[in-house]
Amino acid sequence: MRTIAPRTLLAAMLMPAMLLAGCGPRAESLGRVTGAPPSLMLSTRLLTADGNSLGEVELLQMADGVQLIARVKGLPAGEYAMHLHAVGRCVGPDFVSAGPHFNPEGRQHGRDNPMGAHAGDLPNVQVNGSGLGDINIMLPGLRLADGAAPLLDGDGAAVVLHARADDYRSDPAGNAGSRIACGEIKGT
Repeated sequence: MRTIAPRTLLAAMLMPAMLLAGCGPRAESLGRVTGAPPSLMLSTRLLTADGNSLGEVELLQMADGVQLIARVKGLPAGEYAMHLHAVGRCVGPDFVSAGPHFNPEGRQHGRDNPMGAHAGDLPNVQVNGSGLGDINIMLPGLRLADGAAPLLDGDGAAVVLHARADDYRSDPAGNAGSRIACGEIKGT
C-alpha cells in the first residue's frame, strides 16, 4: 500500500474549496465598487436582434442608490445613448417591447431639460477606437427592489443601447436613434 504525504493530502482536500470560492457573485466583475457590499446585484447582457452580445451591464443596489456598471464592445468609435426602460422585455428587431424610459416621477427626458430628467436617463457611452466603452455611475435614490418606486416591478425592466448619442434634452428619448441592443433585468 502506498502512503500519501500529508501535504499532498491537504492540497487535494483544499483544491475543490478553492475552486468553488471563485464561483460566487462578484460585485466587482465589471468595475470597482467601494464601500459596503451591495444588497442586491443583477446583471444582463446587451444583445442585438441577431443575438450578438454588445456588452454587459450590472446593477448593484447600494445604501444610497444603484451603482450601474456597463461595458460595451464591438461598436464603431463614438457616443451611444444608454437608458433604463420600464419593461423587462427585449423583442427584436426594434426592442419597442422594452417600453418607454423608466420614469416614475413623470418628468420629461434629459438632464439638460428643465422639466427632466427621467430616472432611466443615463450618460452617453464613449466608445474608443478599439470598440470599447464603459460607464460606472451611481444613480442616487434609485432602488431596484424596494422603496416607493423600484425599477423592478411585475414586468421587470431593461437596459437599452441606442444607435446615436443622447442630446440630454429632447423628449422623450434624447434624439438617440434606433434601439440597437437590449438586456432584460428581472428580479431573482
